[in-house]
Amino acid sequence: MKKFKSDIEIARGCKLKPISKILKKINVPDNPSAFSPMGRHIAKINFDFLNKLKKKKDGYLILVTAITPTPAGEGKTTTSVGLNDGLNKIGKKSIVCLREPSLGPSFGMKGGAAGGGYAQVVPMEQINLHFTGDFHAITSAHNLLSAMIDNHIYWGNKLNIDEKKIVWKRVIDMNDRALRFIDINTSGVAKDFRRIDGFDITVASEVMAIFCLAKDLNDLEKKIGNITIAYNKEGQSIFAKDLNAQGPMTVLLKEAIRPNVTQSLEHNPAIIHGGPFANIAHGCNSVIATTAALKLSDYVVTEAGFGADLGAEKFLDIKCRKAELKPSCVVIVATIRALKMHGGVEKENLKKEDTNALKKGLVNLERHIFNIKKFGLEPIVAINHFALDTRKEIEVVLNFCKNINVQVSECKHWAMGGKGATDLAKKVVKTCKDLKKNNFKLLYEDNLNLWDKIEKIVKEIYRGNGITANEDVKEQLKVFENNGYKSLPVCIAKTQYSFSTDPKLKGAPSNHEIPIREVRLSSGAEFIVVVCGSIMTMPGLPKVPAANNIKLNKKGEVEGLF
Repeated sequence: MKKFKSDIEIARGCKLKPISKILKKINVPDNPSAFSPMGRHIAKINFDFLNKLKKKKDGYLILVTAITPTPAGEGKTTTSVGLNDGLNKIGKKSIVCLREPSLGPSFGMKGGAAGGGYAQVVPMEQINLHFTGDFHAITSAHNLLSAMIDNHIYWGNKLNIDEKKIVWKRVIDMNDRALRFIDINTSGVAKDFRRIDGFDITVASEVMAIFCLAKDLNDLEKKIGNITIAYNKEGQSIFAKDLNAQGPMTVLLKEAIRPNVTQSLEHNPAIIHGGPFANIAHGCNSVIATTAALKLSDYVVTEAGFGADLGAEKFLDIKCRKAELKPSCVVIVATIRALKMHGGVEKENLKKEDTNALKKGLVNLERHIFNIKKFGLEPIVAINHFALDTRKEIEVVLNFCKNINVQVSECKHWAMGGKGATDLAKKVVKTCKDLKKNNFKLLYEDNLNLWDKIEKIVKEIYRGNGITANEDVKEQLKVFENNGYKSLPVCIAKTQYSFSTDPKLKGAPSNHEIPIREVRLSSGAEFIVVVCGSIMTMPGLPKVPAANNIKLNKKGEVEGLF
């Protein structure tokens, strides 16, 4: 049996080009005013250069999303990279825009997020580890605010902050369940105001969400200043700007906010910047990166976290709303393996051909297809090919898409790179240029009240009967509205593994209730987080974490990273 190379072996076998040559492909001049090298193969683009592009016409924006995730894997990032390589292969000027990987998943269960096989962005080790230090800067800025809150209370608490109503936790970019709840100030000089605190993972930080929604440095500072950190003893909001925290926090982020450029294995440009949690936030790369790419190329391929019900909905209803972006095409990634799991097959039995289970699982793909159409967009299905997929199984999916009049492409980018995605690339180009297939619209209007916005998503996207919540949640939503936040979009935090809040319900469950556990105001990022079911903002490591297999070999090279 043929032995396949691991992702890291493939990545290490690539002879990378100097980043100046990659930037030359998108007309970024080789001078210090345009970009700053971060080593030989990574660069940060400078705002002085980007500001000169504001009047340039935007390229086409392509969103890559997927069916509901399963342990079998879907390959959304791999497909995004493969499609970008495919577009360049057919002579189009294209850039892929991705999120930066978090150390939590890299050392946890999911692994890295740089693509796979022959559709990767490189240098893979740096991207999946510390990269350019952006996440560390975000962690530091977040925790500086935490330190300033406690310091303000220690020195007299002039703002009259209620120590029991501090809503700003600390963060770390690691999965560590032991830090979810902590007691602080239990001894020493600050013991007079002992309180309960805790850590979230950095990608769940509101600073991360703001980082990815800000249009420039000034907007970043303004949004940071508007973060709600606590309430005083009269119940009034206390903001980060009340502590004058927005200035120093922005200083910590001034280099990180510039987008990072790397390359694919085929030496095509990739912008990798920002990475908010797809559950608790909107799960997309930064607005600055996306808008820069739209000026620098004719086609921009980007992705949104998890399945289309979470990722695509938030990309369209939050990111596109806030940044006034208009996507031209949506690609829904599906695998035979994952569809069979949605049809009831266990992971250990996926190697066997099973067209009956596959046909049952297609209800999940169908749901996502029709959900995307509700936004006025025509999706293209990308079948991310695996070696054990049989011809009969592939034909089942091809025929299904043909019968509902949806374009579909069998993609082999994992094994063949861009050459394996040229058919998908051609279909994407045709769809982008067909204006009749693009009538993009948001799912709900700004002026709808918050409860109705949540219910609209639940009924239209999750196909539930409605939402349930206790009186405290309902009252909190009314308080948000009375305080001027009615026009904000809602960001629903729930399991990524089902349309419902039960991760075990595969396929396309309907007529279920979505229980709202709590609602949180992200006044800086300008959206309302709606927590449904049991969602953790600080994940734990699995029983056998990926970290167990990561080490340096005798050559000093990283092994076990995937």
